[in-house]
Amino acid sequence: MQPDKDIIPIKPIPQADKAAPDSAEVVSLYAEHKKIHPRAVSGVFANWRIAMVLLTQVVYYGFPWLQWNDRQAVLFDLVNRKFYLFGLTFFPQDFIYVAALLMLCALGLFLWTTIAGRLWCGYACPQTVYTEIFLWIEEKIEGDRNKRIKLDKSPMSAQKLGIKSAKHGAWILFSLWTGFTLVGYFTPILTVAHEFVTWDLGPWEMFWVFFYGFATYGNAGFMREQVCKYMCPYARFQSVMFDADTLVISYDEERGEPRGSRKKGIDPATVGKGSCVDCGICVQVCPTGIDIRQGLQYECIGCAACIDACDEVMDKMSYPRGLIRYTTENAMEKHYPESQIWKRLARPRVVMYFLVLVAVAGAAITGIWFRQPVKMDILRDRSSLVRETNEGLLENTYNIRFVNMSENPQRLRISVEGLPEMKLVTESTEITLAPTANELIAHGREVDEIRQIIGADGLIFQDLNDLIDAVRAENPDIQQFECSVFNGVYVTKDVDQQYLDFLDSLRNDDAKAILRQNEAENLEMHNEG
Repeated sequence: MQPDKDIIPIKPIPQADKAAPDSAEVVSLYAEHKKIHPRAVSGVFANWRIAMVLLTQVVYYGFPWLQWNDRQAVLFDLVNRKFYLFGLTFFPQDFIYVAALLMLCALGLFLWTTIAGRLWCGYACPQTVYTEIFLWIEEKIEGDRNKRIKLDKSPMSAQKLGIKSAKHGAWILFSLWTGFTLVGYFTPILTVAHEFVTWDLGPWEMFWVFFYGFATYGNAGFMREQVCKYMCPYARFQSVMFDADTLVISYDEERGEPRGSRKKGIDPATVGKGSCVDCGICVQVCPTGIDIRQGLQYECIGCAACIDACDEVMDKMSYPRGLIRYTTENAMEKHYPESQIWKRLARPRVVMYFLVLVAVAGAAITGIWFRQPVKMDILRDRSSLVRETNEGLLENTYNIRFVNMSENPQRLRISVEGLPEMKLVTESTEITLAPTANELIAHGREVDEIRQIIGADGLIFQDLNDLIDAVRAENPDIQQFECSVFNGVYVTKDVDQQYLDFLDSLRNDDAKAILRQNEAENLEMHNEG
């Protein structure tokens, strides 16, 4: 008799030997850090990296020293809430331009990632740039890759201590220079340099010099690839912007496998092997220590060092270049020619990013080009009620605030129009706005004009350091001077722009109180009459 349904046999599970020890395997989710000693490499992409390192560092270290109209060309003056960018002056109310700049950076990153992967990471990211600089210093002091590995494995000795001290000393000096330059973007760098030499830095300047210097020293000197692997969020979401037509560094497995060593000049087909000689140099030159032959990995920063190394090996073996190259997933699978690869880069996603980028850039440039040099705020004085004048007109009081957004004086004429018989009652309908918050007596005037205005027989011009030296000559015991009227730095270290604004508000409140008192007296006199 056959059963109506198939019977699935049940196999008994053998019981583990109770006497046997626990053989469960423990898997760690975190790999132990092993120091990577990247091998030096030369080639087309290495030259591009060197060029980008030089370009970014010339811009970063050079801009604070540029002068423009007797001031620092690039200065973000947080104390006075003014931001100078060559001939442009921005105020906090111009935050929209900062937003536009951030949007341009984000869209540019998305565009380049969609086209060619992590180009920013491999060529211009500060972590990559400073790691390259620190590796260059390390190579010059300790030697090539083999010498560095041998030195790290050797026991501590006087020679090793001297070499390591020289390397770390150079790293620290470079890191402090980097932190010093950062502070120079927010405080005039000449002032920072003088205070740094005299060890008279303010607490915040001191903090940021050492904090940014320590961050540079730690990230570029010790953490290196770990920042890219574990700390950088860009490595995690970059895959969202990738597609099958994105240019990425790829290993041609079809051509390269099977791997194996052979003599120079031997045709791989004759020995049943691929073009890859399994030398491992592509792994040795990688700053993150990955093997590109295992496929694209999130740790890859797109520096193309493996391409240069592989091309050099191919040249020595008399094989065609391109075993490791920039290509796309579709090109590898469908064997597209190079011309087809470039045609497929202009796909909808790329076009969309490009159009939005151009639109935002155009809007920002247009806004800056047509930016008005003067901004005006009109506020009705709430403490003063509307009243009828002797002429039978209704009088309202308004406060008008002008802000000069340029570095040139602005001449304005105030008028009102609209209603019939409307007129403006003010002390003067023509005003001149100084290029700074406070009118400078010397601005736009010759030496004789200044002398006559202040009632002096003559004028002697000195910079702040010369003035301090002249006063100290009379009393050498004086070590510190109150120069806040010149540089805005108070010896008490507790006066900032917020406190000055508070004092201005108190003065304004006092003025309003006096105005209200006068109005009350006028009203009282009217009632008595």
